[in-house]
Amino acid sequence: MSEGRIPLLGEKIPSMEVKTTHGTITFPDHYKGKWIVLFSHPADFTPVCTTEFVAFQKRFEEFQKLNVQLIGLSIDQVFSHIKWVEWIKEKLGVEIKFPIIADDTGEVAKKFGMIHPGKGTNTVRAVFIIDPNGVLRAMLYYPQELGRNIDEILRMIKGLQTADKHGVTIPANWPNNELIGDHVIVPPAADEKTAKERLEKAAKKEIECYDWWFCHKKA
Repeated sequence: MSEGRIPLLGEKIPSMEVKTTHGTITFPDHYKGKWIVLFSHPADFTPVCTTEFVAFQKRFEEFQKLNVQLIGLSIDQVFSHIKWVEWIKEKLGVEIKFPIIADDTGEVAKKFGMIHPGKGTNTVRAVFIIDPNGVLRAMLYYPQELGRNIDEILRMIKGLQTADKHGVTIPANWPNNELIGDHVIVPPAADEKTAKERLEKAAKKEIECYDWWFCHKKA
């Protein structure tokens, strides 16, 4: 990643020391071998952010089964994070088990493009999905006024893991795509020989094809 710009898809995330509610760590190295969902929120003790943290925690075990480490971030100080987490447990009966980065200097937020001047000085609702090798695989940005859909983030993780495991691509609304249901897409043939082979496989019912460039199969 070049100095002065946000990380781009396919780039490695540079190492940085961060303060969290679980102690100081080197990010993302501390979680090497795991997928990471890094997400920023505008501020502690705010209603939409509170609903998001509860939603993430309610799906904590689902993320764990996918080998995912959740980690939140805002420009609040660590004591504010701690008091907010205590409030959520006391008032809502939900224990937040993942760490929250206290980016009170805004250094991490700047590196990840989490502060958008047109939306104020707080961090927007950014999401970064990082693979076990520390490579950025996906990113999303939401405005402060719109809470995230946590199920979509889970879907993205499952889709990326499926794509990596089977060497395929993932259709819209997977696993409920309007054309091919829960099937995944076989990458388009890059030459005539492969195109012919695809149609031969379709004839043998090994895969299904609309044409040589649009073939799909069960993952």
